[in-house]
Amino acid sequence: MNRNYGWVIVAAGGLMGCVAMGAMFSLAIFLEPISRDTGWSRAAISSAMSVNFIVMGLGAFGWGWASDRFGARIVVMAGSVLLGLALVLASRATSLAAFQVTYGVLVGLSASAFAAPMIATVMGWFTTQRALAVSLVSAGMGAAPMTVSPMAQWLVSEYGWRPAMMMIGIGAWILTLPTTLLVRPPPKAEPEIAAENAPTKPAGQSDEMWKALRSPQFIVLALTFVACCSAHAGPIFHMVSYAMVCGIGPMAAVSIYSVEGFAGLGGRLLFGIAADKLGTKRVLIFGLLVQAAAIATYVYVRDLKEFYSLAIVFGAAYGGVMPLYSVLARDYFRQEVIGSVLGAAMMLSCIGMAAGPLVGGWVYDHYNSYTWMFLGSALVGFGAVAIAFAFPKPARSSTA
Repeated sequence: MNRNYGWVIVAAGGLMGCVAMGAMFSLAIFLEPISRDTGWSRAAISSAMSVNFIVMGLGAFGWGWASDRFGARIVVMAGSVLLGLALVLASRATSLAAFQVTYGVLVGLSASAFAAPMIATVMGWFTTQRALAVSLVSAGMGAAPMTVSPMAQWLVSEYGWRPAMMMIGIGAWILTLPTTLLVRPPPKAEPEIAAENAPTKPAGQSDEMWKALRSPQFIVLALTFVACCSAHAGPIFHMVSYAMVCGIGPMAAVSIYSVEGFAGLGGRLLFGIAADKLGTKRVLIFGLLVQAAAIATYVYVRDLKEFYSLAIVFGAAYGGVMPLYSVLARDYFRQEVIGSVLGAAMMLSCIGMAAGPLVGGWVYDHYNSYTWMFLGSALVGFGAVAIAFAFPKPARSSTA
């Protein structure tokens, strides 16, 4: 099979990831109109995003495991069907409990069907330029703030939040279902390469997976990922609300989110190219350091120009580091279990992601300010930098 087809897989993964992540993170756009329409508190609505992350984490491990055994196409097809259905059902929810189940549980479960399976598949298609390829898939996911978020804001302004959410669900079906047909498994490794990298006495796939998940490499990977996501989840989700608290209008506030997303695209490409040339660990540590410093700086930001400037730095940093965890994982573990490994790492990182929106909403409801959220997030971000220094060197002779 022509390995150039790998770039088609990259494009398919980027598009589906953009739709899925955009649909999930559009809750930040729906937050105020839902609260105004239903009387639910911001913390209660934000907790749906926390449920998203918890379910997405559990789903990531399950979907990653399924992709290792059944292939990525059937997994992303199931995720596509569920994504549109979840959004349509959430748009009709009349109680907070129903909204939590449909948007929190079902959207989170469907969104998790794309990242680990598609990134694992992409890495199987590439032996060189792997960091760039993974970064491009991640860039597609990062394009959501520039595409789905402005569209969601426009739809809400024109039609109200319920019709807007339903239309996004239908649009998700239209875009993702045909794209799943482009997904193909990676070509088999060359016999001599496979023989060189394989263990002398191969273990069963399940045994190898559990051995990988207990290894020091995975533990450090997971801890860094958790701390990184804990640091940026709250600031990302509450950025639009924070800007509006500072006196910036709704559309301008959403534009900050879009600038952040655009910078994230550039960060993914820049960091991906740099990782291929300079080493993944070195670039990851640099990005984590910039991310933590940027979060702390938000305490001093008030006007739109300052928001735009810092959004470029923050977006490039958190966007740039996210695909690097997958590249590091592939340096440590075999292709046959990489879907499960990525799924497990994403599952744990989602614990950190789940805390951000809920804690940020609680902080604002109790203190009428986001200051403590930014300071606490920055402290966790610097913790991620410290943990990242513990990454061991890849042992490709036994894990590749």
